[in-house]
Amino acid sequence: MPPEAVKIRRLPNDVLDAHRTRAVESGVSLEEELRRVVIQSALKPKLDFAAKAAVFNAKLKARYGTLSDSTDLIRADRDADPTRPVDPAADQT
Repeated sequence: MPPEAVKIRRLPNDVLDAHRTRAVESGVSLEEELRRVVIQSALKPKLDFAAKAAVFNAKLKARYGTLSDSTDLIRADRDADPTRPVDPAADQT
């Protein structure tokens, strides 16, 4: 599905002038400058969350060091459980 065209009316002249100036300084069209602003605005919540997660991860690493990958231990424990039902979708025999 192709992206939709959007038309924004009645923007204040000083706002348009500021974006025109930024577009010229960046060497892009006004359309591209506005596209970047809209995309950045849409991505901001995800980028903010990623930044907070990185800070939290750094705090964990500082406090506990690099944690080992427990995937193999979990799989071994799971596979050793005789009461665990067998997943018929996983059995390809």
